[in-house]
Parts: sequence; C-alpha cells; structure tokens
Amino acid sequence: MMTTDSLNLTNPTFKETVLIVDDDPHIREVIRFAMNKAGYQTCEAADGRQCLEVFSQCRPDIIILDILMPEMDGNEVCARIREKFEVPIIFLSSMDDEVDRIMGLESGGDDYVTKPFSPRELVARVKVILKRSSPSLKEKEREKVEDTAELFRHGCLTMDPVRFLVFWNEQEVVLTATEFALVLAMIRFPGRVYSRDELLTRVYDDVIVNDRTIDSHIRKIRKKFRKLGGKPVETVRSIGYKLGPCQIL
Repeated sequence: MMTTDSLNLTNPTFKETVLIVDDDPHIREVIRFAMNKAGYQTCEAADGRQCLEVFSQCRPDIIILDILMPEMDGNEVCARIREKFEVPIIFLSSMDDEVDRIMGLESGGDDYVTKPFSPRELVARVKVILKRSSPSLKEKEREKVEDTAELFRHGCLTMDPVRFLVFWNEQEVVLTATEFALVLAMIRFPGRVYSRDELLTRVYDDVIVNDRTIDSHIRKIRKKFRKLGGKPVETVRSIGYKLGPCQIL
C-alpha cells in the first residue's frame, strides 16, 4: 500500500525527481541520500506494483529500478511503463551476467548498474541521462538548431533536433533519449563507421559503461524501425556501426 512517505518529495524547489525502487530499505536510503545531496528530489517504492502507483503520483524524470523484487520484477515494471512513457530507466541489480544486462536493456532500460554500487557513480549516470533528456537542454539545443533551421536527412531517415523527432519514410519513430542520441551521432556523419567506444563517449560522456550496452540499444533501435519496414543501422563486423543506405524491408 502506498503511503505519503513513499513520495518523499523532500524539496519541491529541486528541478528533477528520481523514483527509487528497491525492496531493500537500506539501499533506498543510501540512494535517497546521494540523490538529495546532488540536488534531486526523490520518491520511493518497495516493490514493482507500488512502483506503478507511485509513478502515477510523482511522475519522475528518471527511475532507478531494482530487477529482483516481490510482487512484480523490474523487467515487467519497465515493460508496462514503456507501453505509454519514455521516462529514462536505470536498472539496479545484483546480477552481473552479460545476459542479464542485455535482457534488462532490451526490456527498455537506458542503463544498468550492478550491486554493490558506488552512489557517486550512480549519481553520475543519472546526471548524464537527465542531461540528454531534460527540457533545459532541449531548449538550448532548440536555440542552436533554430539559428540554422537544420534538419538531418539520410535516405528515408529524417531527424529534427529542434523538436526531438525522428521519421522513417515520413512515419514517426518514438525513441528514448539514449536511442535518439545514438542515431543523432551517426546521422551527423552518415556513412562513417563508429566504434562502440566512440558511441559510448558521445552518449555517456565520462561514465564507464560496458561496451555491449551499445549493442543492446542498437537492437532496440532496429526493432522500432523494423516495425515501419526500415533498417537504417548497419553492423560493420569487428568495428562497430554506421548508417547505411535507405533500406525498405
């Protein structure tokens, strides 16, 4: 049952809200302290079902979501939220196996952090993701792009950085902030081959992330374009990825 303590809106003057979801109260306390110290407002949930309730109340800007929880696991929670919302999600888990990481990312997560974790690193990852998706950043990007009225086009693919929109053959493709950043990096220089490390640097700045994270995001991007009959991203074996010619499946 959700209580007013679950919301824990500690300081309404903070600009962004982090929803912390974990069945361990000590872990929630550690994360809450780190996020509040970094200037973020927090709300909390102790299991998957409560997460969905609290989410509708506090409408967070980002979610830190444990995977192994009672009532409903993190993967299912993520899938339900992704049906309607593109809020960034960082998975938190004691499972460090690559398969578990891939499953978490492919279910809709933007990042994956394993326990035990560094609160400072977790804050850094939150900052990186919010930096890409925050309204203030979008306004700055809007101002820069409006000066040149620039759209990026490559074959059937069109990107509008002003409105953060993506189109394939004139049909809109809804991407998360991380997915948008990846495609935008490649469309700026179409045909160029990007290594995983290069893409990681462009998307995650100085935060250390497993290079296979990029593979998971690329698979999600391809899946979304495939629904519209498109295949814009090509794999260059042993090197990385690039935007290929306009391919209609």
